[in-house]
Order: sequence, then structure tokens, then C-alpha cells
Amino acid sequence: MKLIYERAGESARMLEPLDVPALRPADGMARKTELKLPRVAESEMSRHYAKLGRAAFGVCDGFYPLGSCTMKYNPKVNEAMAALPGFTDAHPTQDAPGCAHALALAKEYLTEITGMDDMTFEPCAGAHGEFTSMLMVRAYHLSRGDHGRTKIIVPDSAHGTNPASAAMAGFEVVPVASTADGRVDVEALRALVGDDTAALMLTNPNTLGLFDENILEITRIVREAGGVNYYDGANLNAVMGVARPGDMGFDLVHLNLHKTFSTPHGGGGPGSGAVGCKAFLAPFLPGSGDERSIGRVQAFGGNFLVVVKALCYLLALGREGVPAAAEAAVLNANYLKKRLSEKYACAAPGVCMHEFVLDLTRLRQETGVSAMDIAKGAIDCGMHPPTMYFPLIVHEALMFEPTETETRETLDQAADAYLKLFDLAYTDPEALHNAPTTGSISRPDEVAAARSPRLRYEHTA
Repeated sequence: MKLIYERAGESARMLEPLDVPALRPADGMARKTELKLPRVAESEMSRHYAKLGRAAFGVCDGFYPLGSCTMKYNPKVNEAMAALPGFTDAHPTQDAPGCAHALALAKEYLTEITGMDDMTFEPCAGAHGEFTSMLMVRAYHLSRGDHGRTKIIVPDSAHGTNPASAAMAGFEVVPVASTADGRVDVEALRALVGDDTAALMLTNPNTLGLFDENILEITRIVREAGGVNYYDGANLNAVMGVARPGDMGFDLVHLNLHKTFSTPHGGGGPGSGAVGCKAFLAPFLPGSGDERSIGRVQAFGGNFLVVVKALCYLLALGREGVPAAAEAAVLNANYLKKRLSEKYACAAPGVCMHEFVLDLTRLRQETGVSAMDIAKGAIDCGMHPPTMYFPLIVHEALMFEPTETETRETLDQAADAYLKLFDLAYTDPEALHNAPTTGSISRPDEVAAARSPRLRYEHTA
């Protein structure tokens, strides 16, 4: 498919030449070089972007089980509420009681769900919330004159942004191993903590979809060592309204409003990585007004309309609906896991929470078909692939999270398709090596794409 720039010249001249004086920018305000915009007919431009839209695959197009990403359906009522003129026409500096009330209500609900005391909506993404939290951890320790706390403990199954956020905040990242059953090795953690421990970064349930039964012991070990317990909220969809991070011993939490609370996910945003905390950390929040605040991490109150969408979702579900959604997500994940376990090996057998990981190591050894091949085959079945090769502790991993918004019929169709792909790996592995054959693009050369990416269009004139 051509880029819009490559369609230059496909314009339809339908307007008469200008017969009035042209209005030019004031002296010094005009560009020195011509703006290189593509010149195409409006009809062709509309068709171009419509074709691009058809080439993309979203939650509204079919099954989209990205593990850890929580790609749930975004209710249209959220968009309608966020588009109300009272919200969209408000300027951040004006006195807007309605907007302030919406933010206050969202904070009330989300602090209750997480077991926190205060919250900021400034961070504009999950990783931004992680980074904000790590800055707060650093400011907290420094405010007490505790300059020796330089290390952040991160499980080896953590989201990749966890160690990156800690490193960006100036900390040394120390990994802690998982046990054979996929949970944090408590004894290994006990040996790692000390006077240099600043915080533990942990998500519960973890990336294998397991709730850590030792969570109270884990957070107690860190707290007694003088560290702060930080909760990565990426997997909150499994426990929202059922179990609270604050009750597990966590002091800080970031929330992905574009995951758990149904605001749109992907496409570069806008997102929201709201950060909640216990009272002793509240002075360090962005915009707290306290001299110990880490300062602004984004202008004004953050991506306000994203918060409105999340609030609408909470109001629609209500106190009973929030835990019901979490329970349905867990039920769906276990149902799909049970179906796929008929042929696939699971990285962590038994009951899971909101997601689970298949281990295709044996399949690859016996057939040469990799997790990547199965994922590409799923495209030919009209589905988006699951998350591949994550967590890193599972070498041939496929990670599924169906969320609560999928029907049993959809889960059965997906299971049937993946079981057929399993059989195909043994009967015709070459077909999977060449998949997909029906997608918007064929199997790309991924090595060339990684080593020689074309990220920008080069104008020839």
C-alpha cells in the first residue's frame, strides 16, 4: 500500500483560480521553506485512510487476547460522556466545578478500590506512572536523610518497564528469582533486602497469572528493611473490588486506566497512569502543594478526558459490578486455559487468575513450529495473536488474557482454532512457517525490519 506522500499528484482540480487578493502571513511569520504536505483529492485521501483503518485490527474487529495488556472492550457510553461540551470546552485554567467534581469522584472511587489514601492523575501512561512512583520513592528516602537506599528489587517475571523506570529514576535494579511454581522466592528476597533497599516493584497477580499466596510476607520483609512496596497495577483487572493492593501491604500503586478501567488502549494514547499512595507518601505526589513534592510530571491535571471515561465506567458498573467484572475475567481465563490444556502445555498448571501462559517448548522441539509461528497462524484464523515470548522466564511463551468482555462462544471459537493450529504443527508445519497468508500483509522479514527499519519517508524533492 502506498504512503499518502507517494500518492502526490492524484489530485482532482475542481476549484476555480483565486480571484481575490491572497492573505499572507505577516512578515517574519511565514515558513522559509514550503510545507511538504501531500497533494491529493479529498476523495482519494478519504479512501486512503479508510483502507488503512481496514488493515488495522482492534478489539471491535475480533478476539484480541494480548496477555498483560488487558485489551477489553471500550463502552461507547464512555466516549459520549467524555465528549460532553462541559468537559471538552473547559480550559485547564478556568474555574470548572463540574470537571473538579469528576476528578474528585474518580479519586474517591479509585483510592477505595486500591486501598490508597491519595492519588494523582498527572502521569500520562503506565510506565510514566511507574517512573513517577520511583521519583516519589527517591524523594521520600532523601527527605529522611537516608541516602544509602539505592536499590530497587524487581522479580524476574516483572513487566519490562519496571526495571527501566527504576533505572531512569537513578536506582540500581536488583532482580529476585521466581520459584519453580512461578512466584517470588521469599528466601531469595530475604537475602537481598537491607539498608540499601529503596523499594520492591511487584504486580500481583504476576505475569504468569498467579496470585502470590506469600504476598503479606513479601511486603512485610521489604517494610521491615525500611523499603517501600510499589504495586504495578497492570494486572488489577483480576482483583479489582475483590482484593486491594493497600491491604496486601503496598504503599504505592500506578493504575493503567486504559487497561483495567476500559479507556482506549494503543495507538500512542492518550492514556493515564494514575498514581495512588498511602498518606505518608502523599506530600511527595506531583502537585501536592507540599515543598517535598517531586513537582509536575505533566501539565495541569493530566489527560482529563481519559479520567472521565474511567469514571463513567465505574459509575456504570457500581459497587457490585466492579468485582463481578474481575470475577468474570478470571472465569474466562480459566475456561480458555482448560480448553487449550487439552493439547498445549501450560507454564503454570492449575487455576490461574486473569491470564495464563502456554509453554510451546516441546511443540517446537517435536515439530519445529515456534510460538511465533502459532501466533502468525492465529491471524489466518481471524484473531489477533496473544502476547509472544513474555514473560522472559518462559522461552516459547504465548500469553493469553481474554478479559471479562468475551463471550463463551468467542472463547470456544478461539480454543477450537488454536487446537487446530496445534494439530497443523504436526501435519503441515511449513504452512505455519509461512503464515499469515490472509492478513493485510504477508510474513515479514523480521530480522531485516529490526536491523534496517524504515521509520520515515524521504522526500525526493
